[in-house]
Amino acid sequence: MGTLRVWRGLPGGWLRGLGLCAPLGGAGFSSETRRPAHARGSRRPTGPAVEQPFPGRLRTETLGREELVDALRAAVVDREGPLLTLNKPQGLPVTGKPGELTLLSVLPQLSQSLGLRERELQVVRAPEKEASGLVLLSSCPQTASHLQKFFSHSRRAQRPTATYCAVTYGIPAPREGKISVALKLECLNGINLAVPVESPSRKDTQKGIKKTISHFHVMATGHGCALVQLQPLTVFPNQLQVHMVLQLCPLLGDHTYAVRMGTVLGQRILLPAESTKPQRQVLDEILLRRLHLTPSQAAQMPLHLHLHCLLLPGTRSRGATRALLAPPPPYFSRTLQCLQLSQQ
Repeated sequence: MGTLRVWRGLPGGWLRGLGLCAPLGGAGFSSETRRPAHARGSRRPTGPAVEQPFPGRLRTETLGREELVDALRAAVVDREGPLLTLNKPQGLPVTGKPGELTLLSVLPQLSQSLGLRERELQVVRAPEKEASGLVLLSSCPQTASHLQKFFSHSRRAQRPTATYCAVTYGIPAPREGKISVALKLECLNGINLAVPVESPSRKDTQKGIKKTISHFHVMATGHGCALVQLQPLTVFPNQLQVHMVLQLCPLLGDHTYAVRMGTVLGQRILLPAESTKPQRQVLDEILLRRLHLTPSQAAQMPLHLHLHCLLLPGTRSRGATRALLAPPPPYFSRTLQCLQLSQQ
């Protein structure tokens, strides 16, 4: 598994690269967080964590167009030539239906706000809606095409270019490995969901079934959870969420696929995807206390999946690949502190 060496070589060290030595406010974007509503009769934890259970979470569904442009402008982490990199907030879709507020829908305004004039920005690489992290934009079509070819060639050569950090509910065993499984999109209960396919045939690959591969490595553990690095070698919707559920360690804040993991006599088991439907993730009482959350707050927990590092091809002046880094949102860092995952 030589590809895992990329993890060891992240600039500044893994935890420092995540920005965990910095205050919670320095995550590339921020937002006022409304006080959560508490269920009547529920016990309310004490301490400052109650006021902001998910600090820095950007409520994209309540933002106007101008507010979103301002937030994205503040989230810029790197700008070099035609390339622009920003730290996407969790919950912001990249694409959507006409009229919906998405990253693509505000790119013209963002271009003007950044003084790019007539040059239009296009998305080269971005995480999915429920994940946060690095979005790579380009105002030059030739540069965008060159980067797309680099990413495609890297996938064919099984060289990872993206490194995610995630917090899992459970500790993967073994602590390092490769997940390889065929997935397909299937409409279950009116929702398109990624479903594993056992022993697909060649004909199946023509029906939207794709072999997916990810590498994982456990970096720290605490209180039944783990800080995990994930490197997808293929591209498929919700690939990383499904892969970690198959390890019986769903991501924190996964309100779609975590329900596929059940327990029998205290032992975790995998439930058939076809017999489950998405529902809010349920955490045990001990973990809730550790996170200073009520059950109703935990039901609103954002997905703890962050695109932390992207490798880009070198230029004439920089022959080797270079890494772009973005720290996780403050709520992600808060979770690591509560679980003491950043102290290892």
